[in-house]
Amino acid sequence: MIKTPLRLPVPTEALQAQSDALCQLIRQEIQDEPTASISFARFMELALYEPKWGYYTADLDKFGKAGDFTTAPEISPLFAQCIGRQCQQIFANLGRVDILEIGAGTGQLAMDLLLFLEKQQSLPRTYRIVEISPSLRQRQQARLQQQIPHLFPLIQWSEDWPKNPIQGVVLANEVVDALPVHQFLWSGAHIQERRIRYEKDRFVYCLSPVDSHWLSDLDKLKTTYFPEVKGYRSEVCLSLLDWMGKLSSSIEQGLVLVIDYGFPAKEYYHPDRVNGTLRCYYQHRVHADPLCLVGLQDITASVDFSSLARAAIQTGLKVAGYTSQAAFLLNNDLLPLVEKCYDGMSSMDVNRQVHLLTSPSEMGELIKVMGLTRNDEFSQLNGFKLYDKQTRL
Repeated sequence: MIKTPLRLPVPTEALQAQSDALCQLIRQEIQDEPTASISFARFMELALYEPKWGYYTADLDKFGKAGDFTTAPEISPLFAQCIGRQCQQIFANLGRVDILEIGAGTGQLAMDLLLFLEKQQSLPRTYRIVEISPSLRQRQQARLQQQIPHLFPLIQWSEDWPKNPIQGVVLANEVVDALPVHQFLWSGAHIQERRIRYEKDRFVYCLSPVDSHWLSDLDKLKTTYFPEVKGYRSEVCLSLLDWMGKLSSSIEQGLVLVIDYGFPAKEYYHPDRVNGTLRCYYQHRVHADPLCLVGLQDITASVDFSSLARAAIQTGLKVAGYTSQAAFLLNNDLLPLVEKCYDGMSSMDVNRQVHLLTSPSEMGELIKVMGLTRNDEFSQLNGFKLYDKQTRL
């Protein structure tokens, strides 16, 4: 039986059977380990990406009202249109080049962006999508073929990073927050790793010594950001550099936009943030127990944008800007674009969309945008011309 936190809906029998199958697979892996435990990062990887039963790979409704969460592209086409303005600046410098989207969700961003660029007579040569989920890939293809059949020939799908780097724009919207993270716990002067065991018919946490390869990094975090705090639990994404290396290798020249929930390190590891940033989404409810509803809920951790910037530089990219989503959208003509929306939608609907995208209490400040460039000859990027917060990284 799946144990759920209070007030969370109980899954159907079919979904429970699916989760049970994944739990059995994870239990077997734990039993095969000499320590009878696995890292939280490995647990998160299996829960989200196990090829058959993982949350992102299984055939589940994840996005929108029928799913577990809503992303900016589903809220309003204004999001894609502002990204389109930034793309136009890159295209003006590089000519007719390509767009690569990492994880396309419902395909809404691809559709809205292509329709906007078509109106601006700025279509890319190709729109490439890297999508690891077979079910999402099929849904994207069916939707885009039905709704934009005249643009569908521009779109290409792959399961993995491109073998040949592109010239143009790479988009990673709410991707990095789903990379598996390791968890750690400081108790006074002692540091331990939080790992996962299976006891009494459920997954539980256990504590183990920290491997030497990331011990010095954890010492530095404590000394720098929370030296006086006795008990402190948080996360680090040890796979970030490897992921950034693949991202960097996918672009020969142009711009990468990373858009995600997160903070610079000083805020991520603030002394008051003693329980970290890990959270789970299930049927539009947010909670903090990743060990329940395995394979049926999203598990995320905010992005440490300071670490992201360092990884980008190490892999040959340049940090060209860092700001809030609200500032990025406003810098890319959000207000003039809003005026045009009033012709086709009620003012109430438009205003609600703008509020969700820009309000500090919604996505406006919680989501950040980082611009990374390679081999660029660009002047200042439009999205970061005002309110660039690179000095906070």
